[in-house]
Amino acid sequence: MDHLERPKDEDQDDCHHDNSDGTNNNNNNNRRKMVCPAAGEHPLQFNYSFWFSRRTPSRPSSSQSYEQNVRHIGSVSSVEQFWRFYSHLVRPGDLSGHSDFHLFKEGIKPMWEDECNRRGGKWIIRLRKGLASRFWENIVLAMVGEQFMVGEEICGAVVSIRFQEDILSIWNRTSNDITTTSRIRDTLRRVLNLPTNTIMEYKTHNDSLRDNSSFRNTKISL
Repeated sequence: MDHLERPKDEDQDDCHHDNSDGTNNNNNNNRRKMVCPAAGEHPLQFNYSFWFSRRTPSRPSSSQSYEQNVRHIGSVSSVEQFWRFYSHLVRPGDLSGHSDFHLFKEGIKPMWEDECNRRGGKWIIRLRKGLASRFWENIVLAMVGEQFMVGEEICGAVVSIRFQEDILSIWNRTSNDITTTSRIRDTLRRVLNLPTNTIMEYKTHNDSLRDNSSFRNTKISL
């Protein structure tokens, strides 16, 4: 668990409040308190929230219907909390239908329109059936363990279970920062042990908003 520990010189007692839009405001009575590590636990560098969504493919989607469909299922702030929570979740490979697990930094909604996501984008990897659970665990551990080494650029990760394939994506804040997006791509290749010929697609959230689609129709499978 050592790779998930926060550096010792960081402030571990700053349990401030968080609004649903990701801004901090101690005068807002509608805020919810961020989770904090219990005594003796190993704090994460950032708090993270798990979300789940499922929809009927035949129904037209909109940002409003999507937001209503995404359910916050819990937040974690320490290595111990993460493992307790994660060990009780259904594995992605056991999900059915049009389902998604999301893990995002606390205060960031898994939506293109969120202020932290609006100018960003995501790397997309399409998987053949049967790989989602292992790849999701690897990408989640790398993200929570700060293996991407890009500071606050990482917003979250999503695993999308579909009928013929599954899709992994990792979201970052700044789509036009080529150095950062390249480092994220290279880290993904390393932590997922991807073959050198694996095709990865980067899509900005602006593009997703324009065509109202998270993924292009191009089939890229691993």
